[in-house]
Amino acid sequence: MRKLLVYLLVAVMATSALGCSTGTPAATQPPVETPVPPETPAPEGTEPPAEALPATRQFTDSVGRTVELPAVIEHVAVSGPLAQIVLFALCPDKLVGIASAWDETAEQYLATEYYNLPELGQLYGGKGELNLETLLASGAQVVIDVGEPKGSVAEDLDALQEQTGIPFVHVTATTETMGDAYRKLGELTGMAQAAETLAAYCETVYARTLELADSVEKVNLLYCLGNEGLNVIAQGSYHAEIIDLLANNLAVVDEPSSKGSGNEVDMEQILLWNPDVILFAPGSIYAVVGEDAAWKQVAAVQSGAYYEVPFGPYNWMGFPPSVQRYLGMLWMAELLYPEAAGYDLYAEVAEYFRLFYHSALSEAQYDALVENSIGAVQTPAA
Repeated sequence: MRKLLVYLLVAVMATSALGCSTGTPAATQPPVETPVPPETPAPEGTEPPAEALPATRQFTDSVGRTVELPAVIEHVAVSGPLAQIVLFALCPDKLVGIASAWDETAEQYLATEYYNLPELGQLYGGKGELNLETLLASGAQVVIDVGEPKGSVAEDLDALQEQTGIPFVHVTATTETMGDAYRKLGELTGMAQAAETLAAYCETVYARTLELADSVEKVNLLYCLGNEGLNVIAQGSYHAEIIDLLANNLAVVDEPSSKGSGNEVDMEQILLWNPDVILFAPGSIYAVVGEDAAWKQVAAVQSGAYYEVPFGPYNWMGFPPSVQRYLGMLWMAELLYPEAAGYDLYAEVAEYFRLFYHSALSEAQYDALVENSIGAVQTPAA
């Protein structure tokens, strides 16, 4: 009996020891799950993580060239002064350089950091050429050309793109199509909302000007420039677009010049045209014309209906012929047809400066700008 109890005790101890040393086989252990917190959805409107974005994208410019661009554009170069004016309105903080130095009048309107940008030169026209060395050192991700396309623009931009390794694009812009141009630039720069604001402004001002032009009897007018005032912006030329829209431009010549210097004529021709109104370009002879014996024979000078086009920080009538033409429309329409215009010109100009120069224009600054272009012209009765 004693032996039986011993055997039973040994068996129990052996079984207990086996269970403590080996435990439950792994195959039969219940799996241990680590709790996973529920995924929190991203707030609406947030961008995906940067690593999810493609590095590049395709952009088709206004002349049908498909160009590979960085997905995000932060550094923009311009091809010339016209593009500089257009893009300064949209993305001043993206500009890595300017085509030409700001006029000294700009200092009172623009933030000082924009004066220190390197000068890149310009692709077409003007003095000098595009400075490729400065361009390559600027960090530009894209070079943007804005305006009327030259006949060789596609070949020119392709060649420069191959030479520099920087994408070049062209966006066509005329006074009539500036709204669409800004939308295209908004797509290019990733600034669609800001571009739409500028586009809507341009379209509103242009439509209002067209309506006004159709409702008035247009005055007989010349735009004169040059040291002697004997150059004119001829009817039908690219630079005469606003003049032809809002006035009866008397400067009809056989071959209208495409240059901003216009066509040269003589005093005899000015007297034959005998305009009722003369607009003198900034820096021309406005200050002395009233004392000149020859000019005093012209109807506009006799009646005092001659004016100097405002300048600051560019010529308001579009030299270069860029988006500031809308500022020229506002000024010229109110000057020639104040009753039809019916708006506060200071308020209109201040709004333009806010949108396109990012500047708060004071009344004192405005008064200085229009000092030589005040006094309404009396239009003939309809």
